[in-house]
Amino acid sequence: MSIKSAQGSLLLDGGNLRGSFFHRSVVLICRHDDDGAFGLILNRSSGTKAGDAVSKMPDSLKNQSLFIGGPVQPQVLSYLHTDSFVANANVMVNLNLGHSLDELVELSQPYSPTRKLKLFAGYAGWDAGQLDREIARNDWLAHPASLDLVFSDEPGQLWKVILRQKGLQARLLAETPEDPSWN
Repeated sequence: MSIKSAQGSLLLDGGNLRGSFFHRSVVLICRHDDDGAFGLILNRSSGTKAGDAVSKMPDSLKNQSLFIGGPVQPQVLSYLHTDSFVANANVMVNLNLGHSLDELVELSQPYSPTRKLKLFAGYAGWDAGQLDREIARNDWLAHPASLDLVFSDEPGQLWKVILRQKGLQARLLAETPEDPSWN
C-alpha cells in the first residue's frame, strides 16, 4: 500500500542523507505512484551551460545553467517550464515536465515574457515503494512546492531557505556546517 502521493511536493534532505548523492538536496517530485517515483534536484548546478552539454541546444538557451537532476541517466535531458497558464500541466498547476528536444526548441522562442524554463541532466528515480519507505523513516522532509521555489534566483541556498521556514529543529539543521566536525 502506497503512502499519499508526493507528486508536486518538495522533499528535502532531513539530515539523514549525509554521505549520499542527496545530501542537502531539494527534490521536486514530478511523479509518484504505485510504480515508483521520479524527481529532479532543484539546487545542484552542474557548473556548465546547457550549450556546452547539448550540441543541438537552441541558441537562445545555450547560456542557460544546466542543473544536475539526479544520479540516474545523467545523459538524459529534462526540463521544467511554466508560463502564466500551462494547459495540461503534468507536475502541478502551471508546471510542466518535458523531455522532447523538439518541444524545447518551441519553448525557446522568446514570445512570452512570463515563461520560465529550467534544464536538468539526469534525474532521481525510486522503485515501487522505495520513496514511501524513505519518507516513513524520515530521510526526507516534505514541503509544499511553489513556482517561486522551483525557479528560485538562488538555487544553491534553497535547502537552507526552506528549512529556516520549518520550525526550530529544521532551522538548527539549516545552520549546521557541511562537515559536523567543524562544530
